[in-house]
Amino acid sequence: MKDALPDRPAAQAGPGGPAQLPAATGAGGDRRAWRNVAVLVAAQAFLGSQITMIFVIGGLAGQWLSPIACLATLPISLIVFGSMTSAPWMSALMQARGRVFGFVTGSMSGLLGSAVAAYGLMTQSFWVFLLGSYMTGIYMSAQGFYRFAATDTASDGFKPKAISYVMAGGLISALIGPQLVKVTADGAVAASLGLPPVQYLGTYVAAMGINLVGTLFFFLLDIPRPEAPRPTDAPARSRLDLLRTPRIAVAIVVAMVSYALMNLVMTSTPLAVVGCGFQGTLLPGLDLAALPEDDLRTRFVAHASDVVSLHVIAMFAPSFFTGHLIVRFGVERIMAAGLVILAAAGAVALAGTALPNFFGALFLLGLGWNFGFIGATTMLAQGHAPSERGRVQGMNDALVFGMVTVASLASGGLMNCSGGSAVQGWTAVNVAMAPFLALAGGALIWLAVRGRQGRRAG
Repeated sequence: MKDALPDRPAAQAGPGGPAQLPAATGAGGDRRAWRNVAVLVAAQAFLGSQITMIFVIGGLAGQWLSPIACLATLPISLIVFGSMTSAPWMSALMQARGRVFGFVTGSMSGLLGSAVAAYGLMTQSFWVFLLGSYMTGIYMSAQGFYRFAATDTASDGFKPKAISYVMAGGLISALIGPQLVKVTADGAVAASLGLPPVQYLGTYVAAMGINLVGTLFFFLLDIPRPEAPRPTDAPARSRLDLLRTPRIAVAIVVAMVSYALMNLVMTSTPLAVVGCGFQGTLLPGLDLAALPEDDLRTRFVAHASDVVSLHVIAMFAPSFFTGHLIVRFGVERIMAAGLVILAAAGAVALAGTALPNFFGALFLLGLGWNFGFIGATTMLAQGHAPSERGRVQGMNDALVFGMVTVASLASGGLMNCSGGSAVQGWTAVNVAMAPFLALAGGALIWLAVRGRQGRRAG
């Protein structure tokens, strides 16, 4: 379906104000928004499963291919770096050509990225594998705009819920992705497809199919293309002016910290689970000498998949009610709760490296990310005019995924190169969360104090 049809209401400019979509009020007025949300939920659930799959095995495949152990998580970092560098032009592309064009561009990039990464595995080329990872990052960038697209046709009262519902689609991807890893990661799966029997190759072939089929969802969207600014519209603010807006600045800081810390810990989790398994701390009662190494590795990889699966469920399942909590308690309180929960995740991880600790820490990590990131997205969506959408959203995602890139790079270094054991590496990863949580918490406190002072002055 086309991005805009002649019989759809076009964006309308208020007197001296920016062009806006017609306001929708009430359940009936949000009928179009509900339809778009349903399509975006399906896309998040189906297409998003590839990111869960690749984040589970990317570090393990990188560890196998990399000439240096410290670079094991570099493929994950390249995915995030690809998302960061493509966010500004992806946002501008959607502003100019519409959401559908941008989303299809993203899924085709994911298809090509999976194919290149698969070729890297077949040829055992770490550098080709990294190129495929970067291209997958372009898809990840497009996926990041699903949450913003949900607000394009929504009323102000429905926007927090629309964002939450789309993010909730990730719950299904959390269930699909790790299970697909379990049934596709073995080299025998690739051999059954007539390919070389290379471990993890089947997973990337599955990701290719997901991108090909998932592209069809976007042709069901009903989102008008933004109108060009009119002479009567107020001029859009520069990026610097936008960053000087307190609520936009704090929203970006909290989004950066929430996403980066989640990625920092999650990226190292499969390496930590497998490493602690072989060190005997993951399952203290397991006799490591009684089983072959390959059987142990298969078992520990399965445990890592289960831990990441629970984590991703915790990331997205709360989205069914996060929007309602924001409406009831206020966006600042939900963001603050997210930061507190992230701190609790670090405390549980530091308390031990048995399997229950991994499950508990990663569950809290996902929940904290949900509150922090959805809260920050909601605050950002409320802080700019429609004509500034492309500029604000592209800048936000570039900064967020820039921070996430640094975190994912640091994750591999902290995990593999900060001590002589997996336990020491895991400790370093979680201790590193503290200063960034303090930064984001301080930003929220500053915003709250500033708001109180403004109310008193008024």
